[in-house]
Amino acid sequence: MKNNNTRFIPFLLAICLIAGIAIGTFYANHFSGNKLGIINTSSNKLNALLRIIDDQYVDTVNMGELVEEAMPQILSELDPHSSYIPAKDLEAVNADLKGSFSGIGIQFTIQNDTIHVNSVIQGGPSEKVGLMAGDRIVEVDDSAFVGKIVTNSEAMKRLKGEKGSKVKLGVYRPGEKDLLHFTVIRGNIPVKSIDAAYMINEKVGYIKVNKFGETTYPELLIALAKLNQKNCEGLIVDLRGNTGGYMAAAIQMVNEFLPNNRLIVYTQGRKSPREDYNSNGTGSNQKMPLVVLVDEGSASASEIFAGAIQDNDRGTIVGRRSFGKGLVQQPIEFSDGSAIRLTIARYYTPSGRCIQKPYEKGKESEYELDLLTRYEHGEFFSADSIKQDETEVYHTRLGRPVYGGGGIMPDIFVPQDTTGMTSYFRMAANRGLIIRYTFDYTDQNRSTLQKYDTPEKMEAYLKGQNLLNKFAAWAEKKGLKRRNNLMMKSRRLFEMSLYGNIIYNMLGMEAYVEYLNESDKTVLKAVEILEKGESFPSGSGSSGNNRQQEMILHG
Repeated sequence: MKNNNTRFIPFLLAICLIAGIAIGTFYANHFSGNKLGIINTSSNKLNALLRIIDDQYVDTVNMGELVEEAMPQILSELDPHSSYIPAKDLEAVNADLKGSFSGIGIQFTIQNDTIHVNSVIQGGPSEKVGLMAGDRIVEVDDSAFVGKIVTNSEAMKRLKGEKGSKVKLGVYRPGEKDLLHFTVIRGNIPVKSIDAAYMINEKVGYIKVNKFGETTYPELLIALAKLNQKNCEGLIVDLRGNTGGYMAAAIQMVNEFLPNNRLIVYTQGRKSPREDYNSNGTGSNQKMPLVVLVDEGSASASEIFAGAIQDNDRGTIVGRRSFGKGLVQQPIEFSDGSAIRLTIARYYTPSGRCIQKPYEKGKESEYELDLLTRYEHGEFFSADSIKQDETEVYHTRLGRPVYGGGGIMPDIFVPQDTTGMTSYFRMAANRGLIIRYTFDYTDQNRSTLQKYDTPEKMEAYLKGQNLLNKFAAWAEKKGLKRRNNLMMKSRRLFEMSLYGNIIYNMLGMEAYVEYLNESDKTVLKAVEILEKGESFPSGSGSSGNNRQQEMILHG
């Protein structure tokens, strides 16, 4: 019996020891300045901090709001492109790349605190019930919707909604005495990735891609089929201002132009082993002469496309150095509907160039102002002002040297056109006066303008309307002092903007792009290259980049 009791003594001592530690920890936490026994890791530290604030801070704290404010700050410490998206914004962020959203199918502007219908999407819900360009929406769901409450975000909130849901609209239509009332059943509205696809001349086709979304590749195939039916013998793909989107869409598009088993892009990161993406040889335009247009607004997926074409010597890149966004973001959603876009790897072109331009922690403002810095250094106007890292030399498939340091440097540099730029024009444009005037002019002259169904016909009509003088008189009433000498110096810019905006208002985006391209020096250079049969780079080991840049700078 005595032996049995002795056997349990160590067990009882262990229990007493554990109990003592637990009691001691409790009293230490309560009475020793809250020096918590936290495992010394940063993640536990952060969680503990939030618990301490919630439990003991002097004032009541909305912990949800605190976390929402902290998330973007934490991610901003990593790199310029990791980001946090609140639940309320996630749908809108995704809709642009998804290829469609649910709404009523109109394009609108807000003028004088009122929604003005700029155009009605063909086949959309609003067209089906009889809404027309020029209508003013003044009631939504039996409530007045005019005045200071009318903002873009509020208008989108009220007009968008679930597919099949209804919205009642009260509409003022010029010429009608009473308000018109429409009940619109919301439906899927396509979000187009391709702004324009047309033949510039009898042989050269042109496609402008504004983003890389879920529907971009199918849209490209339709555009190519349309151009090929018109005997297209050379193609311009315009990626200027295209900030990117889905990598998969860019890969599918490049695949359309490359022969089998060519490297398109590869990704690599600390926890992401190198992954190569190659062409599969199924593209139907592998031999089509190709020119790709880029500028400082071309980023991410645009740079994947341009880099693959350049490094595989498949076509000629024309324009200005691209943005330099080469970080791969993985979307990760939380249970509350919010999400993060976390950088997990970098993009590399086939030659091994990292697309991402340099960035330094603590210098976020410098990164954000990079394009302004480029402008001030003269990079938009002279290839000689562009500083490439000549220690990072790579070579295309044919041996042409290309350089690292971020972004895609074009094979042929075309400077930004500043001919006719004056302070008077800049103020007119920056204050939104040109857009406001052209909207009013379109609105007041819609019945007359409807007679002209092409950009050429409409431009010919507008040239006889003395629009520049009418605009100057109107703008002076809005506070922009008339400056005749500066106005005449900027005449070409004014007329392009005035005519172009009216063409856009009446005929849509493709007609607008077609009109601007008639005098676009970058587009004209691309046409010249294709007409001369010079779109395929030569297999020279010399610096094709420098040689071709000199052609336009000095030729």
